[in-house]
Amino acid sequence: MTAPWDFPDYDDHEGVHLFRDQASGLTAVIAIHSTALGPAAGGTRFWHYPNRADAITDALRLSRGMSYKNAMAGLPMGGGKGVILADPQRTKTPEMLAAFGRAVDSLGGRYVTAEDVGMSDADMVEIRKQTMHVAGLPVGSDAAGGDPGPSTSLGVFLGVKAAIRRAMKRDDIAGVHVAIQGVGSVGGTLARRLAAEGAKLTLADVDAARAERLAAELGAVTVAAGDIARVEADVFSPCALGAILDETSIPLLSAPIVAGAANNQLATKEDGARLHARGVLYAPDYVINGGGIINVGLEYLGQGDRADVEERIGHIPGRLEQIWDESAATGDPAAEVADRIARRLIGRV
Repeated sequence: MTAPWDFPDYDDHEGVHLFRDQASGLTAVIAIHSTALGPAAGGTRFWHYPNRADAITDALRLSRGMSYKNAMAGLPMGGGKGVILADPQRTKTPEMLAAFGRAVDSLGGRYVTAEDVGMSDADMVEIRKQTMHVAGLPVGSDAAGGDPGPSTSLGVFLGVKAAIRRAMKRDDIAGVHVAIQGVGSVGGTLARRLAAEGAKLTLADVDAARAERLAAELGAVTVAAGDIARVEADVFSPCALGAILDETSIPLLSAPIVAGAANNQLATKEDGARLHARGVLYAPDYVINGGGIINVGLEYLGQGDRADVEERIGHIPGRLEQIWDESAATGDPAAEVADRIARRLIGRV
């Protein structure tokens, strides 16, 4: 296997840790990108990768994104990410979660985990039996913490509205057409928030039945998962997995705005420039989707309650405006501007 530092997405990561526990069947990667601002915080993804090298690539990309996300969210935390390699049946056991908890603990607090795709707050409870370095645990309704999904959705909702204000010069979203790719925890909640304010919705999900159920609830329409990016809409909102904006898909986009919850939406660095060249207003993913890490970050740090979480999430539109203003002034793509600001914040200029 290629060494981690030979992967294209290796970015002077402080550590890339591979774990194997034969008894439980755990195979996992924990990538620590930066601890310049504090412990490397980022959720754990439970996913089946046909190619194990893809899991390392995911961990590298996602951990770098977490460094940028936490810095842009104003949290005293660095960036890291865990990936548990699932089998095709996505078998998950308490023994596997315990082994992963021990892996996290072995890093001595340099990495703090929480939920990501395929993981739940109940899984965090299991991991917490082995390590203190975990957030996203069940909490009371007024406390910071718990499932980060609703907080992520709130930030994306505010970011979508900010993008509509910027590109369409309107404060209301009644009748604005939003095409949402992925209607799970975050995308589904986003759809409900948008529908409540009168947006027109087109939905898609790899689980077509889930998309159909939500469409029936909200009076939306559905398309096949592979067709959603080509829908003629005002906003394309990717809320599934990443790397969906590339040299093939970007020319097919009809929407003048891309604003969604998915991590690592750009397949390559050049794709930010491709969006910019097409005149698409792009909301950098790790800025617009920062609500979840704000929620669990404050939980772990013990620095606030639910009101503090929502107050901090309310700053996301302002950070997007800062990026768009600098992009307009310099002519640089919004993705490049965001990376430049984030790298400056973590001391990597």
